Amino acid sequence: MVQLQKVHGSQNQFFLLDQTQLQQPLSEKELVSLAQQLTNPQIGPLGGADGLLVVSNSQHPQVLGRMQVLNADGSWASMCGNGLRTVGRYLADKYQQKTFKVETAQADLQVSCQPDWAPNVKAISVEISPVSFAAQDLPFENLGTEKLFNQTVPVLDSDLKFTAVAVPNPHLISIVPPAILKSKLLEQLGTKLNQPNPYFPDGVNVSFAQVIDSSHLFVKTFERGVGFTNACGTGMSAASLVFALTQPSEQVLEKLITVSNPGGFVQTRVHKVAQSYWIELIGNATITHYLQTTELQLHQAHPDFSKWQAVATPEDAAYQEFIAQ
Repeated sequence: MVQLQKVHGSQNQFFLLDQTQLQQPLSEKELVSLAQQLTNPQIGPLGGADGLLVVSNSQHPQVLGRMQVLNADGSWASMCGNGLRTVGRYLADKYQQKTFKVETAQADLQVSCQPDWAPNVKAISVEISPVSFAAQDLPFENLGTEKLFNQTVPVLDSDLKFTAVAVPNPHLISIVPPAILKSKLLEQLGTKLNQPNPYFPDGVNVSFAQVIDSSHLFVKTFERGVGFTNACGTGMSAASLVFALTQPSEQVLEKLITVSNPGGFVQTRVHKVAQSYWIELIGNATITHYLQTTELQLHQAHPDFSKWQAVATPEDAAYQEFIAQ
């Protein structure tokens, strides 16, 4: 039998598959197909999810494992901050280590176990990097600039200021007043920029951030390959970076920021090293269910999810109670 987990970080929900359990790991084509079916809210188990996290062995020194991320539409994401926390917890439990690195598509990233936020609410800190503002790293084009930082973009909106930053997932961030956050603009922009368009040829995650106070943001994200999500870890990290860099005299750098989102909240800290930045993302890593199936089922073109066994944990109820308080 093979065990998968249903997990979430800030209610950003995933299935987690450890390929090292398998006699024959799934091919890329099989993983894409499995991700599309698992995450589908109509046919997938437990109401589907936002994506599939795939864990495998890493050949890099001092690295515990490798994480790959598949969005619900079957596209590959270069990084996922909420997902990395849950993979970090999985590897910490598997190898009984508290601090280590995980291989991702573009970098080996630091992970560390934090004190529990509450009983049955596990917390993990992860590194979000590398950071780039260069047009070719997002990529974007036809916006009249090689770097888009806190400036108006008339073709997107006549009033708002936007920043484009790769962390390394591509993000378009705007700090907005509450009225804009409640409008349809985020959905309209997110939809427009994730269909064929002349500005972001590979699509882009779009986030609006509202400043609550000097150490508190609210962030809502339209995620590439997903749509609206309860939380986007790299989006909240990118928004924290933009917030820190647009404050007078960089007063927010190295300070703890609370970032609320529709699924709860995380904490972030923006670090500057020489002339570059990285973001620390701290938040829950919750296991909601353990699922049992056979390796044969995973390799089938259309798995019979009715034959999968799912056992709930008490962790999601504990998380919900913690957030409610």
